[in-house]
Amino acid sequence: MPETALAAEPEPASSSVSGSTARRRPLLLAGCALLTAGAVTAAVLVGGASGDDTHRATAADGLRHTAVEVTPAGCGRGWTHPEPGHQVFDLSNTSGTAAEVYLTDPRTGAVYGEVEGLAPGTVRPMGVTLGRGSYAFKCLADDADAVTGPTVRITGGGSVHSGPAAVPVTEQDLIPPTLAYQKWIQDRTVELARKTDTLSDAVDRGDLAAARAAWLPAHLVYERMGAAYGTFGDADAAIDGTTAGLPGGVRDADFAGFHRVEYGLWHGESASGLRGPADRLAKDVRTLRDSWPDQRMDPADVGLRAHEILENTVQFELTGRTDYGSHTNLATARANLDGTRVLLGYLRPLLKTRAAGLPGIDAWMNLVQSTLGGFEHDGRWTPLTRLTRAQREKAAADLGELVERLADVAALTDVRRTA
Repeated sequence: MPETALAAEPEPASSSVSGSTARRRPLLLAGCALLTAGAVTAAVLVGGASGDDTHRATAADGLRHTAVEVTPAGCGRGWTHPEPGHQVFDLSNTSGTAAEVYLTDPRTGAVYGEVEGLAPGTVRPMGVTLGRGSYAFKCLADDADAVTGPTVRITGGGSVHSGPAAVPVTEQDLIPPTLAYQKWIQDRTVELARKTDTLSDAVDRGDLAAARAAWLPAHLVYERMGAAYGTFGDADAAIDGTTAGLPGGVRDADFAGFHRVEYGLWHGESASGLRGPADRLAKDVRTLRDSWPDQRMDPADVGLRAHEILENTVQFELTGRTDYGSHTNLATARANLDGTRVLLGYLRPLLKTRAAGLPGIDAWMNLVQSTLGGFEHDGRWTPLTRLTRAQREKAAADLGELVERLADVAALTDVRRTA
């Protein structure tokens, strides 16, 4: 089974990556593998000429361009003189409906490139690197069966190797890791309830010092469960909501959960004033624990969550937007990283045959863990406000690079239509 869609790249040599050296990689990977809809939309559209086997090198990119038809009756028509190397197919949808287009290995189904949402009457480019082998376009028009065009063979090529390709993941493929992850979440809800009860009990007996000590361990359990937030539904807002959208801010009656308790604990609120919010938090957590066995995560969303957890970390934790007084954003970021690592562990059997860049992801996970771990000293976490500019830039750069790589995991585990 061909590997990839994640281009193998050198692992970080040290922890000295800074904001000036971190790269931002588009999802169009080395060798031009999978293009997401967003990447296609952002691409510069290249106009294709009409007629069979139209190909040209443009002044703009110097690449060989081939105009290819995308219709149920003529899928792949126009590619009659195949050649190896890096090249662009200008996909022209001359039908009356939108379509998805894949360039595939007709034997294995592996995808070398894709364009989604190709509207009627439009032309979009697909860049790929092709070596010796067999290829076929697959056209999937809306509300119609998939059509695979003629097989095209490249017999030359010498030292030219095809770019990354990956066999599409099916929803059936994603069910086992999703079920295993759900079981892991169930165990975490039990742990969460136990630690939240410890927090609530401390508040109830008026020991606010003990409550402050209990708050972070309980909160970090929840933060490690990030891939399940979408399934939690309203429970997520009840347990870990912020003041975003609340007209009364921290004094709004709907401000609840961990951050409501955090605000009170670190802003001098009395135990009597905090008993209600703490009891409500503990009750909501127990409800989540008891209801979770009846919940079902959507397997199609699991890979996307592997990217979104740390994307949200960069957006909310590294900016301090969720700090209500404990100054523990960096601890939360580390918990989010731990949760991402757990999820990737369950997805690894699918990724290891598709992602040549998986070792690089692992290396960056370790680098980010080291970076964040440097902000913890004897169980105490450095507040964001006490980081030097260089430290903040490095944390943002390291996490940003890892987020970019995890976006490729989301692309690889995206369930694609095949019929």
